[in-house]
Amino acid sequence: MNITSFAQRVFFSLCLFSASSAWAEQALPTAPQLAAKSYVLVDAASGDVLVESNGDQRLPPASLTKLMTAYIATLEIRKGKIGEEDLVPVSEHAWRAGGAASGGSTMFLPLNSQVKVDDLLHGVIIQSGNDASIALAEYIAGSEDAFADMMNETAAKLGMVNSHFMNATGLPDPEHYSSAHDMAILARAIINEDQEHYAIYKQKEFHWNNIKQSNRNLLLWRDKTVDGLKTGHTAEAGYCMVASAVRDGARMITAVFGTTSESSRAAETQKLLTYGFRFFESRTFYKQGEELAQAQVWKGTSRQVKAGLTKDLSLTLPKGQMDKLQASMVLNSQLTAPIAQGDVIGKVEVKLGDKVVHSADLVALQAVEEGGFFRRLWDSISLFFYGLFN
Repeated sequence: MNITSFAQRVFFSLCLFSASSAWAEQALPTAPQLAAKSYVLVDAASGDVLVESNGDQRLPPASLTKLMTAYIATLEIRKGKIGEEDLVPVSEHAWRAGGAASGGSTMFLPLNSQVKVDDLLHGVIIQSGNDASIALAEYIAGSEDAFADMMNETAAKLGMVNSHFMNATGLPDPEHYSSAHDMAILARAIINEDQEHYAIYKQKEFHWNNIKQSNRNLLLWRDKTVDGLKTGHTAEAGYCMVASAVRDGARMITAVFGTTSESSRAAETQKLLTYGFRFFESRTFYKQGEELAQAQVWKGTSRQVKAGLTKDLSLTLPKGQMDKLQASMVLNSQLTAPIAQGDVIGKVEVKLGDKVVHSADLVALQAVEEGGFFRRLWDSISLFFYGLFN
């Protein structure tokens, strides 16, 4: 196949057409300046940071820590290592460090009682229970210290480079920190990987053991598009919040650290969400693993291999610019077997004018084994003449 014509065909299949030159690009309004130590606004589909101030600054995360605690718990559930109906013992450490006597957020778990994993998960997410967090940590890893190691390993896998956890609760420790950007990364994983458990984050209240406690995320009452995630507060951290909302099919994530009050963290978060939805748009063009093209293969058991992306092709731009995108895709012209699944076999590039706004490798979606002797011989001769005339 002619590579130039192939790239042109892919351009049209992507449905990314140049807009008329008469279109007048509008300047993007200045982002709001929040009364907070640090903050970010992130598009959930692409992961693009749209607004940030000190987004990578390492700060105490308070109970935002419990996003990681809950994330690991749901991972363990999905892996089948723990069950939602499992009964978890409430240790003296969980009771003393996280119970009513501690003076912090609590689920009011009785000492030496046994509580279902599902109830504890709700207690962590909705009530921000320190006792529930410690009980889950001990059940999953044997001790809170061992669970902290799991938290740090998971953070590294997610790319949370400015986070380090010492406990499952967010209680103050000099070596316990995170950043607004890292918390947005974690929130995106929670949302995109497990919609079933993410539904817990929008629940406004939780009843357990004849006790009703309300979710501290005030935006759940003020903005019907908000469906999570978590608040946090200590004297050192100030008032923090990670929130997400969906409007017209697009999702935004915010993380705000170090505001001065419960009402302030909600108001400042609302400013970011309003700005994001008003002035940006997001679109997912292709999903991970979707076949985008077929590339010619030499010396293989198959003449073609399917090509696709390892991650969704999602872009976020100021409104009005999406239709100005131009895309091209080029495949390697002399692919020779054997080809392993995941091998890079080409590239896709999306431009806005002369600026590349997205570039990604095209990979083989399947393996192609080396062909037999006569196939290899014939293709060697063909490639020789192909090289002479191209």
